[in-house]
Amino acid sequence: MNFIGIDIGSTAAKTVIFDGDKIINCFTLPTGWNSKETSELIKNKLIDFGVVFDKNTTKVIATGYGRISVAFADDVVTEIKCHGLGGGYLLKENCTVVDIGGQDTKVITYKKGMVTNFLMNDKCSAGTGKFIEIMANRMGLSLEEFLELSSFGKALNISSMCTVFAESEVIGYIGAGADRRDIAAGVIDSVVTKVSQLVNRHGIEGKCILTGGLSQSSHVSSKLSKKIGQYVFTNELGRYAGALGAAIIASK
Repeated sequence: MNFIGIDIGSTAAKTVIFDGDKIINCFTLPTGWNSKETSELIKNKLIDFGVVFDKNTTKVIATGYGRISVAFADDVVTEIKCHGLGGGYLLKENCTVVDIGGQDTKVITYKKGMVTNFLMNDKCSAGTGKFIEIMANRMGLSLEEFLELSSFGKALNISSMCTVFAESEVIGYIGAGADRRDIAAGVIDSVVTKVSQLVNRHGIEGKCILTGGLSQSSHVSSKLSKKIGQYVFTNELGRYAGALGAAIIASK
């Protein structure tokens, strides 16, 4: 039996094929401008992997920003539950899951196999991956290049709580000829500071694991560890936490 979790976020769409015990396969596609088209691309890729869409052999759960666009899903589930279950599965114990997404940041308590509490910041993109993406584009860099560059810089102060005003600060630094490494470091420091404030408001129970696209950056996890005063674990499958959680729900 194939249990499939699909997490269509604002930037990337993640898919996990789960057999009830372990991950069989996983892949990522750009979400693009149309989540419905993206879901069809996912379905075609799953068919290429040999998945047969039959209720006796396959169950699909969708989550994320574009979950309602997955017409072939058996059900849709909120990101909070999916990211909590996925992060808990990766860490294999009670924990606090910190997911820095494209549109929001979530802090989730995972305890005894379920989500017991959460706090979410979705009012402004200044503390999310979208802010970093915007700043990377402004500097003509890919997200990966921007993250790498930031690890070599001395963080410049970016104090604005609003993305628009923070972008103006960055433009000012660019105009003044500031080192790109220092600007990038300042952007990352600004985002991590906002995330750490959310974590501290929520509180930490057990170990802490970082999920989402930024979980692949050792620089981000290291800075967050220092700001919250506790080691933040990562996992190579951290960006798939939402899709993994959806697949786990499908297997129940």
